[in-house]
Amino acid sequence: MRRKTILAAVSLLALSISAPALAQRAETLSPGRTIEGQITEGDGTAADDAYRYDDYLIRARAGQRLEAIMRADDFDAYLEVFHQGDSEALAQDDDGLGEGTHSRLRFTADRAGTYVLRARTLSGIRGGAYSLGLTQRPPAGRPPRPSGIRVGQSIQGALTAGDPESEGGRAYDAYTFRARAGDRFVIDLTADDFDPVVRVGQMRAGEFNELAMNDDTLETGLNSRLIFMAEESGDYIIRATPLGAGDEGAYTLALARGPELAAAQEIEIGGSVEGALSEGDGKGVGGATADAYRFSGREGQRIRIEMSSDAFDTYIELFDASRVSLAEDDDGGAEGTNSRLTFTLPRTGVYFIEARAFTESTGGYSLSVSEVEPEKAPETLAFGSPIQGEISETDPVDGDDRGYDAFSFSGAAGQRVQAIMRSGDFDTYLQIGRAGAEFEPLASDDDGLGEGTDSRLNYTLPEDGDYVLRVSPLGSEGKGLYALELIDRGPQPQPGSVLVGATARGILTETDATAQDNSFYDAYRVTLKEDEKLLITMVSNEVDSFLVVGREQDGGGFEVLGSDDDSLSDTHAKLEWTAPADGIYEVRAGTFQQGQTGAYALNVEKQP
Repeated sequence: MRRKTILAAVSLLALSISAPALAQRAETLSPGRTIEGQITEGDGTAADDAYRYDDYLIRARAGQRLEAIMRADDFDAYLEVFHQGDSEALAQDDDGLGEGTHSRLRFTADRAGTYVLRARTLSGIRGGAYSLGLTQRPPAGRPPRPSGIRVGQSIQGALTAGDPESEGGRAYDAYTFRARAGDRFVIDLTADDFDPVVRVGQMRAGEFNELAMNDDTLETGLNSRLIFMAEESGDYIIRATPLGAGDEGAYTLALARGPELAAAQEIEIGGSVEGALSEGDGKGVGGATADAYRFSGREGQRIRIEMSSDAFDTYIELFDASRVSLAEDDDGGAEGTNSRLTFTLPRTGVYFIEARAFTESTGGYSLSVSEVEPEKAPETLAFGSPIQGEISETDPVDGDDRGYDAFSFSGAAGQRVQAIMRSGDFDTYLQIGRAGAEFEPLASDDDGLGEGTDSRLNYTLPEDGDYVLRVSPLGSEGKGLYALELIDRGPQPQPGSVLVGATARGILTETDATAQDNSFYDAYRVTLKEDEKLLITMVSNEVDSFLVVGREQDGGGFEVLGSDDDSLSDTHAKLEWTAPADGIYEVRAGTFQQGQTGAYALNVEKQP
């Protein structure tokens, strides 16, 4: 069995291991040097044996442009580069050399410091011999004055190592054209030598302000086609760029007048229409076949747009008077592939609806626009003060037709809060989100209390500020009384310690750290050298054991590197794991099911 990735939280205990390094430290690779290496058993291995790798250290200056080439005949080569200590790659490459499965990775150092170049297999742990070379690339060219391009013109160009680069290290050529407000254009960028990406924007205070972009479309494959509408009169910039940093080659850029927008039919709030998409219909803002409707609304008015069809997967999008997209929906309807969009209008005026298919299709459909109760201003809810409430016919409804009550509270970053909702009349449902005009849930819970259909939502606040707790039935038909309590669980518990080789005996309780799925866990920290191997077991007769090992990320969050549920037996966990690099890791002893509490024994041993 598997379960979702666990997000960051710390818990009760910490584990400290001190042992000699079992593998050499990463070798330094300097520009101009080529290394003959080999990926073999004992090298770094990703979780679940996803791949094996060797790491090399590169010391670079800010703005230095580098190129790494990895050739291997025994496996499909893959290169990644990281800031030292980070887990998210700055750039990566699979077959960029254009010679079979060899890799070429080009990147620009965004700051002075040490980088980690990872030479690895694309997948699997079967490795072999490889060569790895690093060279310094010449400086990027200075941004030139953009060339002009006219409607109806097609230009042949080429991206080269001497072109200017964007902040992401991708070469670009720039072209300028003039447009009037409301003008629509089709921009095609095609290339055989690289995967092209077309970008449109304007220069603001000497900086390129991107307004729209396109990578691939169903019609053009890897080539780019962007349908763009100018919101204001003025000069616009097209940038022809590659998807991958360092990619080069010839391309063709074409600028054409965009197709006329579909004529908009009038529809009133409270009205409905029976329509049909056909091949002869007009095009929408994004270029897809669509029917357009216009209506007038007032500021603060909350509307619901619904579209259904037995012939195709429906899609609706709402625009303001300037045809700027405000919201869209694919499958938000009550059944299957029908659409439903609930939105609060930001100003008084004219709005447009596009009714279309998720992919190009034709057939009949039904469309309706209705007014719904406005979002209720949340009541203030104090920590530790249980309240009684009722979901009734007069309450506002959310996008899924559920009546709800909303409550506001303030909290601090890292604060753990717990909301408990009980009802004998309906299946309860809890959601938490940031305060704002439109409610967007950050976390939710259905039956987390473990007592039938009552809810318990545990959540760690990501930042200081105001939050909204929304309480509702799980289904749209639910009505009746409920009880609610909001509890301040304080900051995360601080780590402790345990001896290596000894068995840590603990008890999971409701005061422990909480995973994203509302299950409790204790955390044990361990300092390891690269390639040190651990055997971790968790045994319990009271909970379904679940083990996770990983590390905290610099920007917050928790990276899971390995996990296990029942490898030791039906409810006992066993995890054999190898540290991918020097550092501090965290072992989490938790439960597979939410809400479980009870005693357990955790053992962490070094393997030879």
